[in-house]
Amino acid sequence: MSGSTPNGDDSGAQAAQLADVLQERYLAYALSTIMSRSLPDVRDGLKPVHRRILFAMHQVGYTPDKKHRKSAGIVGEVMGKYHPHGDSAIYDTMVRLAQDFASRYPLVDGQGNFGNIDGDSAAAMRYTEARLTPIAQLLLDGLDEEAVDFRPTYDGEKEEPVLLPAGFPNLLANGSSGIAVGMATNIPPHNLNEICAALLHLIKHPGASIETLVGLMPGPDFPTGGEIVESRETIVEAYRTGRGSLRVRACWTVEKEKGGGWQIVVTQIPYQVQKSKLIERIADLLIERKLPMLADVRDESTDAVRLVLEPKTRNVDPALLMESLFRHTDLETRFGLNMNILDAEQTPRVMNLQEVLQAYLAHRHVVLTRRTAHRLEKVERRLEILDGYLIAYLNLDEVIRIIREAEEPKVELMRRFGLTEIQTDAILDMRLRRLHKLQEIEIRQEHDQRSGERDGLKALLADEGMRWDRIGAEIREVRDRFGKDPVLGPRRTLLGEPPKAMIVPVEAMVEREPITIVCSQHGWIRSQRGHLPAESDLRYKEGDGPRFHLHAETTDKLLIFASNGRFYTIGADKLPGGRGFGEPANLMVDLDNADIVTVFMHKPGRTLLVAAEDGRGFLVAEDDVLAQTRVGKQILNVDGSVKAMLCVPAAGDSVAVIGRNRKLLVFGLDEIPAMNRGRGVILQKYKDGGLSDVQVFNSAEGLRWKYGGGERVETRLEGWLGKRAQAGRTPPMGFPRDNKFG
Repeated sequence: MSGSTPNGDDSGAQAAQLADVLQERYLAYALSTIMSRSLPDVRDGLKPVHRRILFAMHQVGYTPDKKHRKSAGIVGEVMGKYHPHGDSAIYDTMVRLAQDFASRYPLVDGQGNFGNIDGDSAAAMRYTEARLTPIAQLLLDGLDEEAVDFRPTYDGEKEEPVLLPAGFPNLLANGSSGIAVGMATNIPPHNLNEICAALLHLIKHPGASIETLVGLMPGPDFPTGGEIVESRETIVEAYRTGRGSLRVRACWTVEKEKGGGWQIVVTQIPYQVQKSKLIERIADLLIERKLPMLADVRDESTDAVRLVLEPKTRNVDPALLMESLFRHTDLETRFGLNMNILDAEQTPRVMNLQEVLQAYLAHRHVVLTRRTAHRLEKVERRLEILDGYLIAYLNLDEVIRIIREAEEPKVELMRRFGLTEIQTDAILDMRLRRLHKLQEIEIRQEHDQRSGERDGLKALLADEGMRWDRIGAEIREVRDRFGKDPVLGPRRTLLGEPPKAMIVPVEAMVEREPITIVCSQHGWIRSQRGHLPAESDLRYKEGDGPRFHLHAETTDKLLIFASNGRFYTIGADKLPGGRGFGEPANLMVDLDNADIVTVFMHKPGRTLLVAAEDGRGFLVAEDDVLAQTRVGKQILNVDGSVKAMLCVPAAGDSVAVIGRNRKLLVFGLDEIPAMNRGRGVILQKYKDGGLSDVQVFNSAEGLRWKYGGGERVETRLEGWLGKRAQAGRTPPMGFPRDNKFG
């Protein structure tokens, strides 16, 4: 393509498709985010910002044996020389490295306010101080021995390490999390003793299975403790694939009180849960009356977590109370394991546990080889100088004469004694006052010592098995140094079994109290506290009025049967309350333009008789009509010309059916089949019209219907007895003209 624009502009601009340019720029941004910001390196477990903070502190000497230094100075050092980003991002990262509730093995030793588990942020960087921890120093050990490669900094004025030697297995010990473009990582922290055991086993058995490694490293070890409640199979599968979800619960105990009372004390909470927000959530649930078994929550924490939960009565089951809290609060969380990491070739990929451990060992092998080669080079150079010193010692007078009289003493010494340039420079650079140290015994002792070291280093470079033995010894040294520490060493997170399925009754979720449920003629539903009589002065919209009036409790379920043959379920506690008109039922459930046939409270174990306009119907267990979704549950199949119109409790032994043609038929309830869904069977046969009403009754008590202001009972029903699907006969004198039983 020509270097000029279509207008003849020779400025160097080139025409290009916008889509191609956007794709190219976005890809470059994505790669930069993945490799330089969000994903850690599998070898040292660090992102660039972490690595630069530790390296900068190492360079300026903020080591564990020195006093703490101002955080602002550290941030300025990192930002000015190595990390061209904002100071707040750098400081926030350094703060996290210092928080013992965020990092299992802190890499920064902070002094001052570095935040707390409640979620309070750290003090400003001008108020806090920091230095490296011994573990961080171990990560940096070997930088001065060419253990890793260096690259220019962003401005080209200095150099920074591509990665750290990592004498500490930081990736698995401290974990990592981050979100890049199109990918994310979330690696939990683990216990150092268990990591070292797995590494040592992998050195001896390179092909060890995931099951074996998980046996040595059974799961994460979070800095805040808690309990992992997953099966071993789930954990093994997560480590085999590099992806999984682990359920973590708070640790709690029951403390007995005088008088037979008790309280629950939460001593550990799940990782990355802010204690203050957790307490706020519990308090909100108390206000909303969704924790009827809990009376109060108190925070009695000092340096250790102590949340006190007071039950409403001493008869409450502690396990049931905690189960309700686990379901509604962050006392139980899920940690999504996603070991998406940059491998040794800087390629992002999901790695399993064995690959992560093997990558760390391979890195330590490279570091050991490079450090050994570097040390061997220094030893051989020193031996070369010592050989020159021995020659000079044996010919000291002649060496002094040549230095005093020769025009070019360096050339003459090299010619006369066969010295190398390095040996000659060392002799010429020696001060006169050191001549008294040139004693043959001392020189030969050092020479023998260096020669032995050289032979050992060469043997190490030549023998891979010896190198792996050395790496194993280094791992054991790290384990003995930090794994036996009384604070850092012991496992904090318990490994429990998956909780058994516990049925938490509605009463445990909602406070039981009496309510009155009202449904208007236009389908507006609401609840009011207390059992109010039907004659109560309840307000309705203009042109509307009462249709259904039910006494219930907040723990009940409300069933709505609609003309489309569907049942809908609404928790009584979900109904709108107050002094308003409520809400239309079709806003709470999807009635799909159907009419409400009946509304009643669910009673477990009951049987219902459902019927449609065409006289078809069947029996159905009320427990089977409960709907879990907003769209309801289809029970009675109807079409556009036929609608569902009846649903009555089937408590009795006989059925009375009357049609709009004013024909009454009585037959046994056992003639109607029980079904889960369908059209049903013919209850009564019609030539004209359809079903008007149905009643289920006990034959010994007689058939009842409303009559005037009272009720009439007919026990002599021989004239109307028949079989299902017959036409029936005209009802007795005095039966209502609307063909309804009332």
